[in-house]
Amino acid sequence: MELLQKINTDYLPNHLAIIMDGNGRWAKQKGMLRALGHENGTKSVRTTVEACAKLGIKNLTLYAFSTENWNRPKLEVDTLMKLLVSSLKKEIKTLQSNNIKLNAIGNLTNLPDSVQKELLEVINKTAENTRMTLTLALSYGSREELIQAVKKISNKVKNNIISEEAIDESIINQHLYTHNLPDVDLVIRTSGEHRISNFLLWQIAYAEFYFTDVLWPDFSENDLYESIISYQKRERRFGKTSEQIIPEKNV
Repeated sequence: MELLQKINTDYLPNHLAIIMDGNGRWAKQKGMLRALGHENGTKSVRTTVEACAKLGIKNLTLYAFSTENWNRPKLEVDTLMKLLVSSLKKEIKTLQSNNIKLNAIGNLTNLPDSVQKELLEVINKTAENTRMTLTLALSYGSREELIQAVKKISNKVKNNIISEEAIDESIINQHLYTHNLPDVDLVIRTSGEHRISNFLLWQIAYAEFYFTDVLWPDFSENDLYESIISYQKRERRFGKTSEQIIPEKNV
């Protein structure tokens, strides 16, 4: 509660993105199977989602499964997919009671049919919710996203739907998986790693970063609050000088 009181709710990140890392190491440290690390990680997901909604954060994106994760051992991938289906079934009540809309980005056609079916069902059921948009990045890779965007734009230029001169940041944004989302303001990565891991490379161009040694299954509400407090202490200049920013803050 003490940390919560330090947060300025008038200056929250509009879009928070989290790289949830450390499930496997958490399990290994406890002599458990990696699957149990992923299972315990879902508890941190629920805690974080509810805390963000309570704070008033409008957009939360979670890096749940990358394109590279398909290269993990088949047993682990199968376990993750089953866990995803069961989590979606269990968390629909949490999403509805908190007025949260579910969204998903990535190459979703690569997901098993059971996952696609459950995902679509929850997305449809929560489509009218307005308090917060929770986006799951599944089978997601930013380079693949950018390649697909380039192909779509090139095809439109080829067919005279848009001109080459018309291509700008707005056009590129319209062809990304995240076309309905604002740019990311804050990226959190757990487990002590300091990498982006092919996550929202275009969208985090001016994001702030917060790295913590806490493994994802141990990530608590207070850990989230600490990241927000750190964010609020920073001066976001977007290429301008401090002197230019200060007058804007006082407007």
